Amino acid sequence: MDRNISREGAKAQREIHGSKTPFAALSVCVNIVFIILLVCTVSFSQNKSARFDPDGTFWILGDTPNDFSEFGAINLNAKRSRQLPVQGFELNNGKRLRFKTLTVKRDNFSFSTVELGGVSYAFSGKFLKGGVYSAGDLDDTIPVLKGTLTKFRNGQKVAEANLTFSYFGGT
Repeated sequence: MDRNISREGAKAQREIHGSKTPFAALSVCVNIVFIILLVCTVSFSQNKSARFDPDGTFWILGDTPNDFSEFGAINLNAKRSRQLPVQGFELNNGKRLRFKTLTVKRDNFSFSTVELGGVSYAFSGKFLKGGVYSAGDLDDTIPVLKGTLTKFRNGQKVAEANLTFSYFGGT
């Protein structure tokens, strides 16, 4: 059997399909899917390791300044967990002032409270470590938050202190 194999037929096929090989389009698709998967994997692993969740209670480390003797705790509870106190600024007498404004980022933690009896508070600071606080092994003697706490009476600043805080994750 004699077969006449020529390149002329192949050239005609390329002109019909518009490609040198019929699998070129598939090869391009596979490369695009691979790149998308790679980007998603890198993005997911970065987000997972960069997750920041400081929900819990923060107490002043060391002596509480006299001007803040009523201070109890700063409670963060974004997920409204039943194991954590209600979010807000807690006083020693059990009363809680709701946050009027609140920013919770690792390098920028700030809030202001509503007034209670003409008194309100504001805080500006930053967290000293990242991660998910409730999953860590945080000791109540280790500082995890620092910043400036300010007390207002009838809108006028009456006290201010630079403080460090420890963490408690609830029971």
